[in-house]
Amino acid sequence: MIRPALLLGGLLGLLAPALPALAEAPDPNMLYNRHCAICHGVSRLGGIGPALLPDNLSRLKHDEAVSVIRDGRPATQMPAYRELLAEEEVLALAEWIFTPPEHEPSWEAADILASHEVRHPYGSLPDAPVFEVEDLKNLFIVVEIGDHHVSLLDGDRFERITRFPSRYALHGGPKYSPDGRYVYFGSRDGWVTKYDIYNLAVTAEVRAGINMRNIAVSADGRYVLAGNYLPHSLVLLDARDLDLIAVIPVEGLDGETSRVSAVYTAPPRNSFVAALRDIPEVWEIRWPEQRAEGDEAIVGDFALHRMEAPDYLDDFFFDQQYRYIVGAARGGQGGQVFDMDAERKVADLPLEGMPHLGAGITWELDGRRVMAIPHIDKGQVSVFDMSDWSLITHLETDGPGFFMRSHENSPYAWVDVFFGPHHDRIHVIDKQSLEIVETLIPEPGKTAAHVEFDRRGETLLLSIWDDDGYLLKLDANTLEELDRMPMRKPSGKYNVWNKTQYEEGTSH
Repeated sequence: MIRPALLLGGLLGLLAPALPALAEAPDPNMLYNRHCAICHGVSRLGGIGPALLPDNLSRLKHDEAVSVIRDGRPATQMPAYRELLAEEEVLALAEWIFTPPEHEPSWEAADILASHEVRHPYGSLPDAPVFEVEDLKNLFIVVEIGDHHVSLLDGDRFERITRFPSRYALHGGPKYSPDGRYVYFGSRDGWVTKYDIYNLAVTAEVRAGINMRNIAVSADGRYVLAGNYLPHSLVLLDARDLDLIAVIPVEGLDGETSRVSAVYTAPPRNSFVAALRDIPEVWEIRWPEQRAEGDEAIVGDFALHRMEAPDYLDDFFFDQQYRYIVGAARGGQGGQVFDMDAERKVADLPLEGMPHLGAGITWELDGRRVMAIPHIDKGQVSVFDMSDWSLITHLETDGPGFFMRSHENSPYAWVDVFFGPHHDRIHVIDKQSLEIVETLIPEPGKTAAHVEFDRRGETLLLSIWDDDGYLLKLDANTLEELDRMPMRKPSGKYNVWNKTQYEEGTSH
């Protein structure tokens, strides 16, 4: 006997070619809410992942978007959906994200002002720490991305002083005030948070954008600059209570607007520098005492100084004096060196692909200053002579890396193998022989990443990047394990001394 259900199924199968109306087209809005919104925001405004709006995708081609959705994106948290979505669903999603939303998203001065909250006005809290440590400059801030918390550590005793919740998806690394008392955090969804380390308290918050890349704190501690992907803007804040000073539209000489890839402070120059994703310019924002005649005024006595570049530059490395910038575009054809004083390009570097310039470090080798840079898309560390920008060597590693660290008092540089099958390894490089002298595997199968030294370069902290992970404390010279501290996927660690003194072995 033929069952009715099977008969009906067979008939529909035979009729399907003649009844195309019965096949429903994929609903990209439904697909997005089910698979994408958790990372990219309910309204495509961004979150842990970037905003998926036409303006944010100006340099992404449609077929590239299809590939990213289907196959994922290396060196990011974007997974592959080939097993979850049919090809027509992938195509529908790719088409939809290039479609403008019904209402154009915006985040203007009024929105920033409405989001502003001051919990403890500047100067209202005691100036003495509420805890006791041997050295206030040897504290560490540790970002735990597993459950969105931050730990404050005593770097001498290797003890946790406090642990507090953070905004979702901190990005770009926390930044300290020059005296090390305050630390500022930036989140992917645009929040800037100021935390008083001495009093273990959040003092102020403000949302500077919808999708923010990172923040920078001026060398004099007076200003905070936020760089946004969405909207295309820079937001200048008063560091005391995060009051809004100005919203600066990011617009090139040709009228095109741009996302901001990163912002930096240039201490010897008393200025901020911005890396722009979509226009071939480098921006330097000078505060009043550094203005030069002819500088373009942007707000009050602040001035914008533009330097045209022959290519898009969205990742930077600075020399110790902040005279030279090495810039590259992700997926570009090489690095470019600019003399900021002479305002011109002075060299090209063989850095094809995806060098991670922001993780570059420097040291002295045979009386000359060298820089070393890991690569995100290949197992390689590139070492250059900074006196003439010539290549010294490409050091082969066990896979693509993301973070590189050292200290002026350490004979070693450390680089992880963050991407690829060997992500549980970390290399120790002799800074004089330029050879890998040790490869550590602290926890087989679990990612080992991001080294940070203590103030004196005697010990270091290494993250085991797992929800049930930990910080590993090592002797910086013997490489001996000293201690472990359980943490929820600890990512970045930031030593007060190294970051406020711009130590040569840490990224700036």
